[in-house]
Amino acid sequence: MFSLVSGVIGIIAALTIIFLIRRDHLHVRYGLWWIGVAIAFVILGFFPQIIDRLAASLGVAYGPVLALTLGLTVFVIKVLTLDIARSRNETRIIRLVQRIAMLEAEMQRLAASIEPPPAEEAGAKEPAPREAGED
Repeated sequence: MFSLVSGVIGIIAALTIIFLIRRDHLHVRYGLWWIGVAIAFVILGFFPQIIDRLAASLGVAYGPVLALTLGLTVFVIKVLTLDIARSRNETRIIRLVQRIAMLEAEMQRLAASIEPPPAEEAGAKEPAPREAGED
């Protein structure tokens, strides 16, 4: 019964991932990773003897320990790849902020160096204030 439940959970997880990808809540690149995890759940859920045979061939006495160890290893690799991507994005953001600051400074420098057109200068003169008694 446990293998049936594990397999069904894997199928539900795969369908959920596909739904999230279709609704654009999950990028395809990350969705493929999770589809792989769901497929592993389905295979190991419906055929648990695979992990037992693999454990026996590797000399592991208790198969579920191998499954947990492999799962933890995959989890650590996934977290590492996320940290690498986050670090790359932070570097890109810092560089973009620096470029924007440089462009803003250049725009301010150019705006300060531009003289107003002559037509605006002529129309911009204000009449001299009238003193009391002048009429």
